[in-house]
Amino acid sequence: MSEQQRHAERHVVIVGAGMAGVQTAVALREQGFAGTVTLIGAEPHQPYDRPPLSKAVLLGKAEGSAFDIDFEALGIALDLGREVTGVRPADHELDTATGPVAYDVLVLATGAAPVRLPGTEGVPGVHLLRTLDDAERLRPVLAEQHDVVVVGAGWIGAEFATAAREAGCGVTVVEAAERPLAGALPAEVAAPMEGWYADSGATLRTHARVERVEPGVVVLSDGTRLPAGAVVVGIGARPATDWLTDSGIELGAHREVLADERLRTSAPDVYAVGDCASFPSGRYGQRLLVHHWDNALQGPRTVAANIVGEDPAAYDPVPYFWSEQFGRFVQYAGHHASADQLVWRGDPTTAAWSVCWLREGALVAVLAVGRPRDLAQGRKLIEASAHLDPTLAADPSTPLKKAQL
Repeated sequence: MSEQQRHAERHVVIVGAGMAGVQTAVALREQGFAGTVTLIGAEPHQPYDRPPLSKAVLLGKAEGSAFDIDFEALGIALDLGREVTGVRPADHELDTATGPVAYDVLVLATGAAPVRLPGTEGVPGVHLLRTLDDAERLRPVLAEQHDVVVVGAGWIGAEFATAAREAGCGVTVVEAAERPLAGALPAEVAAPMEGWYADSGATLRTHARVERVEPGVVVLSDGTRLPAGAVVVGIGARPATDWLTDSGIELGAHREVLADERLRTSAPDVYAVGDCASFPSGRYGQRLLVHHWDNALQGPRTVAANIVGEDPAAYDPVPYFWSEQFGRFVQYAGHHASADQLVWRGDPTTAAWSVCWLREGALVAVLAVGRPRDLAQGRKLIEASAHLDPTLAADPSTPLKKAQL
């Protein structure tokens, strides 16, 4: 049997029908894979994109966000509404609620699941915002202009608060930390964003821990009772890997799948991509777990190249994400944890400003608020490991690329 014939007879099964899973299936066909491709999704809906859920879908401006992909024409079999409960790598078989599924190559693309607020299971009026069904349940809340309490002042909390204010809801955001985005950005960078809440008419309460949620009321640890026609919880997400517990596939400290530089797992013929997996970054000298859309778009190309039999470069992207909140377009590229110098570009009290992080003079991350050109140029400079002149970089009238040494 020729190598081409052997490849044509292989069956690739992808678990997870979100961005990472869908793009892996598409990339396989784009790179010439001729075997069988099956995409298994736990939700019954046609595969869809998630970013519009907190924007157009939530506000009723769109009915859904299904991918504009002809799966049938690409020869991609969709197996939707099917829950995968386990995998036996030695047998090359998945266990599902409706029976086993055999595979030759397996791709784990199950994404992340939102963290639930303890004690709120079964309490009416408590919502998450991760799936299409979540957005559908929240649409009437916004349409009826309920008073809403948002738990968590991270990216998703800010985006939901933005949509709720646009819909005319009264919004109170409670955050246990001392500031918004405490786990994502340094205090001095996040500080200007605190005022965005008040500017939009939302109330932000920091150092505020939720003691319990009663029907119609959120009770804080200091006894404060906040009226709540609805409660939206946005306190983070964890890799959706509980079903891998007994598989022997190696998991990391955050219960994510540990992938190597080619996105291979510890099990033969099993890959992992997107929010459920971490990978070693040579660029940043550490393992990265990236819960953002762009990672789920880029990683599948590496997975597909491995499956097809090419020798791809190590997967080592410059992480990128964006957020639309309170009338501002916020973009971030890179990874600032190891930076030793912070450079401001512009006045953070204005509508447009940026921040650059340098490590030994090299640009490692950039945050841009209303300055997409800074982001685009900064991302390329990070990819090139470019060194910047801090004085030139601090001048917002100087294009960032002109600050390169």
